[in-house]
Amino acid sequence: MTSVLEIDKLFVSFATPDGAVEAVTGVSLSVEAGECLGLVGESGSGKSQTFMAAMGLLADNGTATGHIRLDGINLLSATEKQLNKVRGERIAMIFQDPMTSLTPHMKIGRQLSEVLIEHQGADKETGRRRALEMLDRVHIPEAERRLDMYPHELSGGLRQRVMIAMALMCEPEVIIADEPTTALDVTVQAQILDLLTEVKDNLGAAIVLITHDLGVVAGLADRVAVMYAGRIVEQGTVGDIFATPTHPYTQGLLACTPRLDVETEELVTIAGQPPNLQNLPTGCSFHPRCPHVFDQCKAQRPSLEKMPGGQARACFHAAMGAAE
Repeated sequence: MTSVLEIDKLFVSFATPDGAVEAVTGVSLSVEAGECLGLVGESGSGKSQTFMAAMGLLADNGTATGHIRLDGINLLSATEKQLNKVRGERIAMIFQDPMTSLTPHMKIGRQLSEVLIEHQGADKETGRRRALEMLDRVHIPEAERRLDMYPHELSGGLRQRVMIAMALMCEPEVIIADEPTTALDVTVQAQILDLLTEVKDNLGAAIVLITHDLGVVAGLADRVAVMYAGRIVEQGTVGDIFATPTHPYTQGLLACTPRLDVETEELVTIAGQPPNLQNLPTGCSFHPRCPHVFDQCKAQRPSLEKMPGGQARACFHAAMGAAE
């Protein structure tokens, strides 16, 4: 199957008074239509910046090199006019905090309809009708009444549904969901995940799910890429990653994630802290925290290599198999 969105050797850096911050280093990823790719890792690992680069939304001090192709169009070399045409219409993003992503002084109906007016030249009546259809599609109760409400009048869960409705207005090929359930309680989280599953299955959109929550990934993703210090350290199907994680960092993330199917007396944390991206350690960036570290890890940086069965990992620990 052909990839809808393909990232190839992406580098993202930020110029600061203290020197360059290498946020993303040589990342390559792809996602197909009707597939959900989960991108996981601790805060600061480069997950969000990878896709902010794809959307052309890096901060002014940020630069990106490499290739990000949407059906053959390289988004990194696209003009602002071309990006404005692509954003919302072909690729849409659901941000972590809907309260800061929605315009506080504009009613919900207007914010939704303007997406269609801007990208498809619809008139106001058509835009409002389509907005109502989208609110119904994302299961917002009393949808017509909500159109004339402001964001602060809605609960967090309803605001997140509005963000999803906005992302769906032009039926894009790719939806990037950046920590879409972080600020929500457990019940609402489950409802949002069900909604994203429905979008993936019924509309055939490719979904990129950016999260630090492995439970969210298990419930929605088809494939998983694990990021650490700006690099992909492991990739595989969601079944393989959860059943047989092969990178020590992936193992550590799973070991400190509560599970209902395994009896554990305590959760095991990963020792230490993520590295400073302005001063990365030599060799493997994870080696200061790794329980399997040996001399080669400190001297050389492992590349991401495919293993028998389809998984890929960046690790020198040759004897590593299932989680130890």
